[in-house]
Amino acid sequence: MARSPSGKNQKVEEPVWTYRGCQLKSSEFVTAMVHFFRAEVHRANIWRQRLDTTTNWAVVATGATLSIAFSQSEVHHAIILLNTLLVLWFLFIEARRYRYYELWSYRVRLMETDFYAAMLVPPFHPSPEWAESLAESLLTPKFPISVWEAVGRRLRRNYFWIFLILYAAWVAKIWLFLSPPASLAEFINRASVGPVSGEVMVVLGFVFYFSLFLLAVGTVTMTRATGEVLPRFGEESSTAVPFSSEQRKAKGLRAMFAPRQQRKQLLALIITDNAETVSKRILADLGRGVTAMSGKGMYTGADRSILLCALTVTEVHNLKSAVAREDPKAFVIVSPAQEILGRGFNPLAEE
Repeated sequence: MARSPSGKNQKVEEPVWTYRGCQLKSSEFVTAMVHFFRAEVHRANIWRQRLDTTTNWAVVATGATLSIAFSQSEVHHAIILLNTLLVLWFLFIEARRYRYYELWSYRVRLMETDFYAAMLVPPFHPSPEWAESLAESLLTPKFPISVWEAVGRRLRRNYFWIFLILYAAWVAKIWLFLSPPASLAEFINRASVGPVSGEVMVVLGFVFYFSLFLLAVGTVTMTRATGEVLPRFGEESSTAVPFSSEQRKAKGLRAMFAPRQQRKQLLALIITDNAETVSKRILADLGRGVTAMSGKGMYTGADRSILLCALTVTEVHNLKSAVAREDPKAFVIVSPAQEILGRGFNPLAEE
């Protein structure tokens, strides 16, 4: 408590972040988060506009192709096939842009659900994981969704209908120009393109559209994208543990397209002469458990304590600072861990 010139006690606002003499107060922290939120929303809007641009390319190219194909009878139906390949290329370009859009949307969604929403429900109590997840996304950015989910989502939303229009136009072009075929065999014969027979072209068409159908259906239950309405974003993010072989068999086609990555987790080995004070500092500053083991330095022959601590990538700097405060001569090894199960990480018992 501080005393004002009038003699009344005033509560001093404690800093929420201190580094090298710089102190960040809670009001300044909220201001910084507001500016960051606006920046991420702006970036998400920019990439959303780029998605619309790619869709416009596909629609304009399809419209121009159909106008040319049906305005002149001598134009070969192969022009529609070339436009189909062009639209397929646009689909993959848009899927790549959609993954970037989801990266910015992922951060916006984290702040909406775990920071701003918490402000509306007193007492203000943000989720303990949101800040770490957001910091991890900034330090080691990665796409929240896989390529297959992005392609399947854009295919169902826009491109499947464009492909259906192109398929109907291809059939109509062969059937109507110059005159309707007298039989199915004549129709198949007209479908030929250069040295490729009509039978091969028809089979390729069925294989192509059946593959698109499988891709659209196989990814329909994947809800890793923040653009979808979810009960609470976070349960199905890119930080999830990858499916095991048994789980993939049980989950079927959806698991085949799911990302096989997990949240980056680390294991730290700390060799120190002050095991007691270092472990207490880690428990106080990081809130992570520490396990002590006995070791012996083969060069000096002295007995030393080895501390084991499991942590995430965003906690490495805090770990180094905590150890340096208690034992600047300590030896620290940080290595990646394949998987960490237990309290504070992924649950050990499978549901």
